Amino acid sequence: MRFILITSYCLLQATIIIAQHHKYIAPSDTLVRQNISKWQGMKFGLFIHWGTYSQWGIVESWSLCPDLQTTFNPVRFAPEKWVQAAKDAGMRYMIFTTKHHDGFNMFDTKETDYKITDKKTPFSAHPRNNVTKEIFNAFRKEGFSIGAYFSKPDWHSDNYWWPYFPPRDRNVNYEVKKYPERWKAFKEFTYNQIKELMSQYGKVDILWLDGGWVRPLSTVDTTVEWQKGIKIDQDIDMKRIAAMARSYQPGILVVDRTVTGEYENYTTPEQEVPNEPLPFPWETCMTMGDSWSFVPNDNYKSAHKLVQLLVKIISRGGNFLLNIGPGPEGDWDPVAYHRLQDIGKWMAVNGEGIYHSKPVVPYSTDNIYYTQSKDGNILYAFYLSETDAVTLPGQVILKNIVAGKGSKISLLVATAKLKWKTEGNNTVIAVPSSVAAKVTSQYVVTFKIQKGYQKKR
Repeated sequence: MRFILITSYCLLQATIIIAQHHKYIAPSDTLVRQNISKWQGMKFGLFIHWGTYSQWGIVESWSLCPDLQTTFNPVRFAPEKWVQAAKDAGMRYMIFTTKHHDGFNMFDTKETDYKITDKKTPFSAHPRNNVTKEIFNAFRKEGFSIGAYFSKPDWHSDNYWWPYFPPRDRNVNYEVKKYPERWKAFKEFTYNQIKELMSQYGKVDILWLDGGWVRPLSTVDTTVEWQKGIKIDQDIDMKRIAAMARSYQPGILVVDRTVTGEYENYTTPEQEVPNEPLPFPWETCMTMGDSWSFVPNDNYKSAHKLVQLLVKIISRGGNFLLNIGPGPEGDWDPVAYHRLQDIGKWMAVNGEGIYHSKPVVPYSTDNIYYTQSKDGNILYAFYLSETDAVTLPGQVILKNIVAGKGSKISLLVATAKLKWKTEGNNTVIAVPSSVAAKVTSQYVVTFKIQKGYQKKR
């Protein structure tokens, strides 16, 4: 038995996004460009990290331990429950981990028996044992866009971690140039598995590839700390993979994350929110708790924090991909359901300023964050509260925003039109106590400014 713990790539990743933006290559495929625009309008998505490692309940590490396969039996698996919670929260797309770096496959691959449908896995006897297919079908049925997470490195594969050599780190453990046939076999293995996902699991909208150390050596950026450890050319032939994927799924978004170039259709800053809009499509991927995978009694972020994170990300033009890790029995912690429920209540009132919005100067001032409608005719000003319950002051000042003549200002949570005036480059909104008393939204309230506003730097 091989047993090893590898510190998560998620902790090692250093994001140098702004400095690398000149390397972003917009796709030439018209359908891909259209789908990027469609995806950007969705704004809020669900990430699901799930595998045999959920049985350990460990933080920020991925295991390679074949024995976990023999005890994995998530009998409470019911993806429709997740779909409903995500839909009620206002999420519109999802990404599921079909295979993580440990190499255990959550789909019925024909390339290896290290999978959930193999007879060595207790759950293989369950009628819904092909969980990737079940999850994709359940979310697709409710109108979600579907994303397949797939790890390029595979620590269980003998053609990636050859048992002849001990693994030294997360990289391939042999010299690819010395053993080209072994690397060629691994490339075919990877290609064939992705082909299965692209051809046998219905419509897939996003191919989300992780493990950015598997890359051509020529693409390594030694100014990025975690990339300094990549010493071996691990070219997986992304051109061939992307062409195959799009032959089955025309217009699919390919996210070869951290490998800047034509196969990274959008970037994925991790566990962070950029301070300013980025000049290319992007999403923040972030955990609801402290860990990507399930941890008992995890420290889940409050609904207050999650809603405000969503607003901050959207104000910078990004998408928010929020991760929840199911437990070993196949369900989420009840806290996760409560958080999504609370987010959904807020989105039901304020989602108008979230979906299909665009960033607008000055993006934010003090505790107020801005977006604008797709056509630019409406400005939304999100007033972030320090407490769950929002208490509006008698007047709210939109700094460096000048509302034009004829503008109408109201709160999304209340129908009353508000009086306002301009003072220099600012707009001052009067909030009568009678209106403030009717504000029931928590965490953030949204002002809607229709027509006539002018942006000032």
